[in-house]
Amino acid sequence: METSELIKKVRKIEIKTRGLSHNIFAGQYHSAFKGRGMSFSEVRDYHYGDDVRDIDWNVTARFNKPYIKVFEEERELTVMLMVDLSNSLDFGTAVTTKHDMLVEIAATIAFAAIQNNDKIGVIFFTDKIEKFIPPQKGRKHILYIIRELLDFQPTSKRTDIKVPLEFITNAIKKKCTAFMLSDFIGNGDYMHAMTIANRKHDLVAIQVYDRRLAELPNIGLIKVRDAESDEEMYIDTSSRKVRAAQYEWWQQQNANLKEALQKSRVDSVTIRTDQDYVKALLALFAKRS
Repeated sequence: METSELIKKVRKIEIKTRGLSHNIFAGQYHSAFKGRGMSFSEVRDYHYGDDVRDIDWNVTARFNKPYIKVFEEERELTVMLMVDLSNSLDFGTAVTTKHDMLVEIAATIAFAAIQNNDKIGVIFFTDKIEKFIPPQKGRKHILYIIRELLDFQPTSKRTDIKVPLEFITNAIKKKCTAFMLSDFIGNGDYMHAMTIANRKHDLVAIQVYDRRLAELPNIGLIKVRDAESDEEMYIDTSSRKVRAAQYEWWQQQNANLKEALQKSRVDSVTIRTDQDYVKALLALFAKRS
């Protein structure tokens, strides 16, 4: 992508997603994703019913009356975006491709994070780790992330969900909030890796899909290509058996994902490319609040 065109695209996404995160998501994001713990804030007079374990004995001795330590939540989070860059994300039959929607969702979450003074980092993956951007704060860092989301060229076409899950478990030492953005199309067994990752971190899955993966249109003989293997074939979409087989495949993919999410206790949301991702994210945040 040419530099001028890339700058225009980055700016366009910044204007849209920064506005969304500022005007819509600020409060919901803050309440949905908690800080790491509690930190000491101040002291106040002891009141009947207060936990005696919170008494500040040094201040109590100095002023000869009981004082209680007041704690507040440590709001600063580390937020990691695990972004699928496999070729299956390039598919789209509605208003946008899966990849383009995924970029907007990632940018929106990133701006919501920095507005809450959180650090944000990114893991680009296919069937391997393509790039790791360490967590930082600030608008300059966000614009760099958006630029990479738009312009980074992966070296592989395939997907392995287990790879970024194992990476974030081993590479990110402190607990973080991790968003996995993918279509979750693949045959690998990632349930165990997802369970382990969610025990160490706070994992959230965001699935983006196109409705034509589930519902083939009845338009006769068409040539299709597997985006990840480059295998090409002709299929007869006028055949009920063909359409039924595609639907069953999609149902099995979703059943596998649903089972993995439930058993690993990972919160999730599924967003179709012709739907409003804002409503979907708000529903996800509300569920977690």
